[in-house]
Amino acid sequence: MKTATNTFKHTPIEASNIDLPVKEVDGQRYYKSPTGKFLPSVTTVTGWKKRQFFAEWRKKNAKESSRVLTRGNDFHELIERYLQNEDVSNVTLRNMMSQLLFEQIRSTLHNINNIHAQEMSLWGNIVPLAGRLDCLAEYNGKLSVIDVKASTKKKRKQDIHNYFLQATAYALLWQERTGLKIDNFAILISCESGEVQVFEGNPMEYTKDLFKCINDYYTEVTSNQSSI
Repeated sequence: MKTATNTFKHTPIEASNIDLPVKEVDGQRYYKSPTGKFLPSVTTVTGWKKRQFFAEWRKKNAKESSRVLTRGNDFHELIERYLQNEDVSNVTLRNMMSQLLFEQIRSTLHNINNIHAQEMSLWGNIVPLAGRLDCLAEYNGKLSVIDVKASTKKKRKQDIHNYFLQATAYALLWQERTGLKIDNFAILISCESGEVQVFEGNPMEYTKDLFKCINDYYTEVTSNQSSI
């Protein structure tokens, strides 16, 4: 496969990356950690309070839900391969909007460099979660948890608190696995309405909210843990 003209530098950091077995229980995703314990996914826990809203939305908007899911999967593949310096011109797409969204955000992606990890499995004991980190790299020179998303319309900061909690969770899981502290996250969003949004923040500002979210989740689902 061809290499992209503008290459991203990769400087991998060993974090005991292994594929974790996955299990779905009542619509919730769990990863089996190397200790044998099943841990809820980062997205399951951080999206817990919005689960009912999205379930109802998907039910009422089945066609649009399918389109958005396909768009997101295609977009994610384009971003992943592009950051790996692969030629994305031959990627088979099921939703052409993903190509437009990718081209729209392409220049913003070049604020990323010195990529330390992509699609890395992380799990924790202090932070009892697990998941796959999309990207850990420098964003404008700052070591950051980076997540690139597609959206139908422009996002308001108050509506994407769960995105910030996700990034915070991965920053803490990375620190637990490697001992390296992450002081920044960058959420990049390409919108069908024509905007590219960038939200940056310090994970420490969201740690308290994250642990409250984790506690609320575990409190509510404790009775189901025996089935995992």
